[in-house]
Amino acid sequence: MEAHGAGLRRLLVLAFCVVGIWSAYIYQGVLQEILSTKRFGADGKRFEHLAFLNLAQNVVCLIWSYIMIKIWSRSIAGGAPWWTYWSAGITNTIGPAMGIEALKYISYPAQVLAKSSKMIPVMLMGTLVYGIRYTFPEYVCTFLVAGGVSTFALLKTSSKTISKLAHPNAPLGYGLCFLNLAFDGFTNATQDSLTARYPKTTAWDIMLGMNLWGTIYNILYMFGWPQGIGFEAIRFCKQHPEAAWDIFLYCLCGAVGQNFIFLTISRFGSLANTTITTTRKFVSIVVSSVLSGNPLSTKQWGCVVMVFSGLSCQIYIKWKKLQKLQKKRKAA
Repeated sequence: MEAHGAGLRRLLVLAFCVVGIWSAYIYQGVLQEILSTKRFGADGKRFEHLAFLNLAQNVVCLIWSYIMIKIWSRSIAGGAPWWTYWSAGITNTIGPAMGIEALKYISYPAQVLAKSSKMIPVMLMGTLVYGIRYTFPEYVCTFLVAGGVSTFALLKTSSKTISKLAHPNAPLGYGLCFLNLAFDGFTNATQDSLTARYPKTTAWDIMLGMNLWGTIYNILYMFGWPQGIGFEAIRFCKQHPEAAWDIFLYCLCGAVGQNFIFLTISRFGSLANTTITTTRKFVSIVVSSVLSGNPLSTKQWGCVVMVFSGLSCQIYIKWKKLQKLQKKRKAA
């Protein structure tokens, strides 16, 4: 009975994490699309300063992580010093800004799909730089993802969708997404290095350090001179309070989403988190297609299914590897 009760509690916590991650990031995606396509106020102006979302998110997550450390962490001695995050802070500032900026040039579903192909640069770097050999199924997964994203990019976007974009330019939009992935790769590698060097580093420490440097860099970039885009963004928010409210909710969703991601990784591991976030991306595309009134064509849906089939295959392969590793440990 006790084991049954513990299993049920674990299942409820997992369901809680799934609902939390899906709710936070799907709604954040909706807000991101609104801020990139909507015309605000009687003058019908667009919010052109999408990079400002990155700074706003940094500030909210910085405050949030500081509060969490004070509430939950008894001691942070032995964690990575705040100054060690400076290099990862640069790439974590530039990368997401490029991803957000891409929404001026391509649709939200196209952006989500492009950013789902993170495994491609990882495998390329692993093969070319480190000489890692991958299995045939892993190459099949990569082919499905690469083929799906490429075909989706080549298919003609509906005129209704293009009319909502600020500056339609597919090559530039996809280019920004793939640069975002490249910078994210460096950020993740640096974070892994820091946690290996400083084992007592907590998720809140990482969140605090990353967002501290992100705030510093973005403030310098956006407010470092009188004509900085930060001043223009604040001026726009004063003239259009609706946009300011959407930005605040966008940042709050990011902070809440990160909480659920940390909870999922700590309780169920990174594989469970990857599965939840991958399925969330697929649902985000469906929600965007329904809410925006710009349904994807049959061929585009075929590309979406192709990409997420590849990602699902990759998750299954990781799960099998994890099972084998656990059996070896038990045998030893």
